Amino acid sequence: MRTDLFDFVLPPDLIALRPASPRDCARLLVVRPGGAPELDDRVVRDLPALLRPGDQIVVNDTKVIPAQLFGRRLGRGAEARVEATLIERLDGSRWRALVKGAKKLAAGDVVRFGDEGKVCFLGQLDATVEQKGDDGAVTLAFAFHGPVLDQAIDERGAMPLPPYIAARRPADEKDRADYQTLFARQEGAVAAPTAGLHFTDDLLARLSMAGIGLHTVTLHVGPGTFLPVKAEDTADHRMHAEHGVVTAETAAALNAAHEKGGRIVAVGSTSLRLLESAAAETGVIRPFAGATSIFITPGYCFRAVDVMMTNFHLPRSTLFMLVAAFSGLDTMRRAYAHAIETRYRFYSYGDASLLFRGA
Repeated sequence: MRTDLFDFVLPPDLIALRPASPRDCARLLVVRPGGAPELDDRVVRDLPALLRPGDQIVVNDTKVIPAQLFGRRLGRGAEARVEATLIERLDGSRWRALVKGAKKLAAGDVVRFGDEGKVCFLGQLDATVEQKGDDGAVTLAFAFHGPVLDQAIDERGAMPLPPYIAARRPADEKDRADYQTLFARQEGAVAAPTAGLHFTDDLLARLSMAGIGLHTVTLHVGPGTFLPVKAEDTADHRMHAEHGVVTAETAAALNAAHEKGGRIVAVGSTSLRLLESAAAETGVIRPFAGATSIFITPGYCFRAVDVMMTNFHLPRSTLFMLVAAFSGLDTMRRAYAHAIETRYRFYSYGDASLLFRGA
């Protein structure tokens, strides 16, 4: 499909720079394709009343690491400032990183990371440039290893806020809590599964009282989630791969609920993409552990997921294409027009939508 079909104009002042507080007071646009009404303005804390007993919510328990590091190049001419975002752990001491201004670095250079005014307990964090790629990616070999390196990164790193927020303000200590979901357990993401940011302990308790189940899967969100689709046709876009896990226990519980008429409610595009990657053509969810690069566009036949909760996404993004596939492109264009007109807050720290599957 032509990617310009997924374009729309978003006023910049609708991009949320901070989350709602408390989290479950964010607005929630309910979208029922062909329903009466098709669009319903609610709030996230209404979720128990919008679902049915026996429905099963699936959230992503990945944990965002403070993957953005600031430092300087040592020992070769004037010190050059370096900004690196860790994107993939290669082993106990090596990471692939996206480096702003990678042209300043050469193989063998040493970079010292850390905020000079910040108290750090592990001394200096140095890394040697081991390899440079053509895409701006650099392999960094750190002086520390394993859990010690993890602690050093945690001390010095900042939350890797999405570019549409980072361009307007720097990350701060508040983001360490704000940009992490209630379910975050498995470290490895460089971006939050943002639909999960809306949940609170109170909301989880009320969902449980309503007979609605909760399950976790793990998909480590990579930097590709922010990449725009530059191709003129969706067929020419190459989707980024991310590592995910659906345990045998979770798969069995979801299949059992489905057989009894319960619906699977995916919280976020990451949970949905992982469940669809794990599902057979029959809709049965199988245990899964590996990489997925599934790219969902209109025409895709959904196998496992019945309802989706998600934030509002960028124009021409793979995520807007996904929601258009789920509830219908015309429906989602009307939904986004309504959201813009009624001033919903967009993107990672913004409001949410509850989407029911189109025909």
